[in-house]
Parts: sequence; structure tokens; C-alpha cells
Amino acid sequence: MGSASGGKRRYQSFRNKQRANMSFFIVVIFFAVFGIIVFTEIFLIDERGRGAGVLVRHGSIPYHHRTQDKPDYEDALQSDDYISIRMGGGGGGLDDTVGALLMGRPVIPAAPVFQDNGQDHNINEAQLPPFPANFTPVDGAWQIVNGTRYKFYVFSAFLDARKGQRAIRIIGATKTRGADRVWCRFWYKTSEANSTSYASKTVPAKLKVIRENWNLKYSACFILCGLGNDQIVPTAVSVVAKVKQAPSNILSVINNYNETKPASKMGVCVKALHFDYNKALQLLEFIELHRILGVDHFTFYNHTVGAQVACLLEHYINKGLVTLLPWQLNMVSQKEIRTEGLFAALNDCLYRSMYKYSHVILIDLDEFIIPKHNDTLPQLLSWLSTKVNTEATGSFSFQNAFFYLQWGDDDWVYTSDDPIATSLLTLKKTRRKTKLHPHKQRSKYICRPEFVVETGNHFIWEFIPGHNTFNVPADAAILHHYRICEFGGDDCIQTASTVDVTTFKYRDRLVEAVGSLYEQYRKVCSLPDLPPPPRRENYKLLNFFSNR
Repeated sequence: MGSASGGKRRYQSFRNKQRANMSFFIVVIFFAVFGIIVFTEIFLIDERGRGAGVLVRHGSIPYHHRTQDKPDYEDALQSDDYISIRMGGGGGGLDDTVGALLMGRPVIPAAPVFQDNGQDHNINEAQLPPFPANFTPVDGAWQIVNGTRYKFYVFSAFLDARKGQRAIRIIGATKTRGADRVWCRFWYKTSEANSTSYASKTVPAKLKVIRENWNLKYSACFILCGLGNDQIVPTAVSVVAKVKQAPSNILSVINNYNETKPASKMGVCVKALHFDYNKALQLLEFIELHRILGVDHFTFYNHTVGAQVACLLEHYINKGLVTLLPWQLNMVSQKEIRTEGLFAALNDCLYRSMYKYSHVILIDLDEFIIPKHNDTLPQLLSWLSTKVNTEATGSFSFQNAFFYLQWGDDDWVYTSDDPIATSLLTLKKTRRKTKLHPHKQRSKYICRPEFVVETGNHFIWEFIPGHNTFNVPADAAILHHYRICEFGGDDCIQTASTVDVTTFKYRDRLVEAVGSLYEQYRKVCSLPDLPPPPRRENYKLLNFFSNR
């Protein structure tokens, strides 16, 4: 008996040692794997001494703002953080070269030296590929960056000279993590013997991945190309993977800044139209109601639209009310990049609108910011400025209210004989969810572009230092969002609801505007006949089934 008990104790002791050894082995394996990850992150992904530029990656968890992050203007453009540049060759910089060319004097190009973590990169511009003879600088079209390991595209370039820090800010799309290092080649237009030529200057780029990337393989990004305080603003810019590689893209540099003519108008930005979008009446309702609300201009991005919408947009473009930019990004939507690269579109529109419009609304086609008491959005903002100090306000956030399309139409629809009036969503759908989403969840905003660094879908990710968001109270204005149940099915209409007829104050003006345009372009744009209003004798039956 004692022998059996002793054997059992020895066996138990042996098993305990086995478990202890196994635990130790697991801990060793864990730290080994962790060490490999850290080693890879430091030496293979964020290696500073290799290549041309510097890579900055922000947290990729969506809808999480890390307030401790250094602002873009301190993190991306400060001279002590940016790659320092000094001019070689006896002090003759490229600005002198450009100036001499503009004056018609022959010059010998200087060789600037770039310091990258103690390593000098001697670059003689005369030895680099010249401006491509068959290229013309383009604004607002996706162009490829050749020679990179992963997909890399650029769309537009803007002078960003706020807070005394100057850079060319390029809107692009590339790998979310471990993106390729790239260079910026500035192009300066010169004239020689009745022909146009270009002098160049090459600087290292700094890449900043846009935060809202949903952890997908590719993300919208900023490529920042530093400009000296006295450096001439280039005519165009190219992004190259290697300085001695011929450029495959030429972007016109947009400079909207005009200190003598401050902006005072309001613009709207809408993400890419896709899936052959062809809802002609919805487009007319969106544009005309926003015009009533005080909007002066609309910027759209065209991935794919149908013939009727394309026709209507063409007429708005001819009137100067719409800018339509092509949007053919060679990345798989939702698998490689979020929704046709929407965050590139939103930030492009932000910088494109800067100094042209005092306020910009970034919104979708089924959304409208509706004031409760004021008639227009400029009047609302003016009224808010009398209640609170909005001088430092960079954006005004509005809470989201769902007007689910599965809810029945308003009663007045069954008493109207006007097919236009009874077809407009903002007039026939008056029942909304009682509970509003909190700010930053489904909310939309009106921003002041010159105070914003990086914008997102539902809120501003980063402001110029000293600016912030003002959360507009729901009793002043809310976001009307007309859509089906967000999670599929019809369960959403079981939630608590209320009737909101705030848009009725626009009914006469909206019906007249949309009706007039629909009739004007019915034949030209092959617009379909609208369904007749619901028959009055069926009103009670229809109302019973739609609200049960």
C-alpha cells in the first residue's frame, strides 16, 4: 500500500515537472516569436537608413483618435523631423538654377546633397531623366508610380503652406504597412527659344498613411514633399521609386491660396459614384435641396455612372455648379482598399476646396444636414457664432438620424396629385428613429478646410494646431439619413420612432426646382416617367400594410 502511494507521488511529481517544463517551453517560444516580430518591425519595415524617404504609419484601428499623436504639422513638416537638405556645389541651389533659366542665362546645374540619417545622397539633376517629352502635367487622375514592390498610385498635388511650413502634399494610395520609399521630383517650367522645357529638383518624400484604412492591404495616403521657405512653387511634381528612374506620373501642383480674396462660399464633397449609379431623380433632389440650403458648388468622383446621371451631371458642369473627376483606381474595392478608396477622394476634395470655399460639407447622396430653425446652412453657422465663439472651430458635427425607407410614406403623399412631390424622399419619408447616434458615430460635418489636415468619413482626424470640432446640439440641426435598415432585413422599423416634418419648409421650392429640371431634361437625358401618386382609395389599405 505504501509502495503504491509512493509510486503515485513520484508519478505526480514527474507530471508536475513535465508541465513546468512545457510551460517554460511555451514562454520561450512566445518571447522568440515576439522578438522576431519586433525585429521585423524595426529592421525590415520601419528601417530609417534604407531608401529615400521616411515612412510614418498611424494606428490602423478605425474610429479611434489617439490624441497623443503628434500633429501632422509637427510630425511631418518640421525641419528637425523632416530629412534635412543642404545645397552643394559652392552654394548654388536649384532655385538659382531656375531663376537663371527664367532670366535666360545659361547655368550649370548644381548638385544638391541630401542627408538621410548621416548618409549623403549626391544628386546631380543634370544626370537624372529629363521631363518626359510625351507627358503633360495632369490634375485629378490616378497615375501609377513605377518600380515599387506594391501598388502605388498618385492622384493630385497641392501646395500646403499653412503655419509657415511649406510642402507639396500629394494624394495617393499604396500599401498600408511597409510601403515603398519614394522621391519627389519638382518640375519648373522654363522657356527656351519659343519652346517649353522643365528644370527639376529632387527631394526625399515622406509618406503618411491616412488613418481610416480599416486594416486592409492598401490605404489612401499623403506623400509630403518639403519646400524651403524661399523655394519657388513648382509647376508639377512626380513621385518616383528611384531617382534615376524615368517618371511615370506628372501631377500639376494646385495653389488656390489668395490672401486678397478670402473664400466665402460653401461646397459639397461626395465620394466616388459607383455601381453604374443612375438614380437621376435622387441626384436632382440631392443637388437642388442643397442649393436651397445654401451650397454653391459640388465635387463628385466618377467611378461608374449610368447614362441618365452622366447627362444630368454634364448640364450641371456646364453651369459651373459641378466638378466631376475621373476615379479609376486599380485596387479591388473592399478587398484591397476601403470603398473605391473613398478616403483619398474625401481628402482630395478637402484640399481642392481649400481657399475656394469657406465651408465644405463631406456627405453622401442619401444624407442632408437640416437646420431646425434656420432656413439655410450659412444662416445656421452665422447663428451659432452668436451663441458660442466659433473662431477656432474647424468643423461642425451633426448627429445622425435614420429615416428608414421601410417605414410608410407620410399621409400627405396620398392626397397629392404631383408625381414629383410624391417621389422625393426628403418629403415623403418623415418617420425617423427617435434615438440619435452620438457624435463621431454615423455623424457628418461641415468643415473649414484651411483648419483641417486630415479628414475622415464621420469626423475630422486632425486639425491644424489650435482648432477643434463643435458638436452642434440636436435642437439646432441634425443629419437626415434616408436608407434601408443598416443590418439588412426589416427589424429596424421596430425601434422607437417619431415623425419629423422639418423638411416641409422646403417643399414648395424643392418641388418646383426638381420638377422644372426633370421636365427640361426629360427628353435630352432620356429620363423615365415617374410613377403616379398613390391612389386615394387605396390609402388606408397601403398605410395599414406599411406600418403594421
